[in-house]
Amino acid sequence: MFDFSYLPPQTHAHTTKDPAPAITQDCRAPASTEKTDYAQRENADPTHGNLHTRTGYGGLEDASQLFSENYGVWGQPPPPPDGRSFGKPGSRVKMSASRLRAQCLPEASRSSYARVTVDGTLAGHAFACRWQHGDRQVCWITQLVVHRDYRERRLATTLLLALLDSDDDIFGIMSSHPAACKALSRAFGNFVFPQVPLDFARQHAAGVMAASPVSYVKNARLCGNLFNSGDASGLKCGVDSNFFVDHAEPLDALSRVKDLGGWPLGDLPDGHEFLLVFDVARRRRPRFSQLAVQ
Repeated sequence: MFDFSYLPPQTHAHTTKDPAPAITQDCRAPASTEKTDYAQRENADPTHGNLHTRTGYGGLEDASQLFSENYGVWGQPPPPPDGRSFGKPGSRVKMSASRLRAQCLPEASRSSYARVTVDGTLAGHAFACRWQHGDRQVCWITQLVVHRDYRERRLATTLLLALLDSDDDIFGIMSSHPAACKALSRAFGNFVFPQVPLDFARQHAAGVMAASPVSYVKNARLCGNLFNSGDASGLKCGVDSNFFVDHAEPLDALSRVKDLGGWPLGDLPDGHEFLLVFDVARRRRPRFSQLAVQ
């Protein structure tokens, strides 16, 4: 089921429930999706259900475990003073529930968390944060993780569709993994990958990211020859996030994507992430029963 609720500690929440789209492929078990909206304010809008109060971190301990077991492993950072302290190369990148909350659900933000389960197993989750850029609403995917045993089932797309708000105008993600960028474009873009329109990113990415309440988005440095014609790194559109996760798996996925028809965002230097940001015409939110999720 879909569970729409805003659940920060000591604040009010509203909840509605809708049937979730079932995903069945090759006799695989159907998936169910749940969404939680977090809003750091006292005047929750009860339009969609009854007000109630809940305290605690909800499912963030489970989200922390999913991330820590499935996100990736540390790569080799540059020696000090250029590199900050990271985990041991080859060890898993881990994140506690409190750090996840601070990074993905920052204070004074409007954030959402969607999770998908298959046969009772947490198979993936996505976090999104919303803010205003001028008179337009930004929906930025701050974390997207799918369990390694449930990949290539379009679960990432399902999670992102569960996060959609009818007022969203601009969508963005920073990720080292091509699959995350493709999932965002598949869920919300009005273009066919890899024909990604990059003019919006060239003109507006800096302003959109500068307005973000998410520190790692706000502080990321734009990189690639889309922003600097003298950039010779091979990156087209990305950021220097100083995040030295091992790129073996993303580069393997990137090679397959290129073989299947091209990749518009360029190569991936160490310590960098791809950047995908685009706008769409405002539209009514589709009914979940009308979504064709493969």
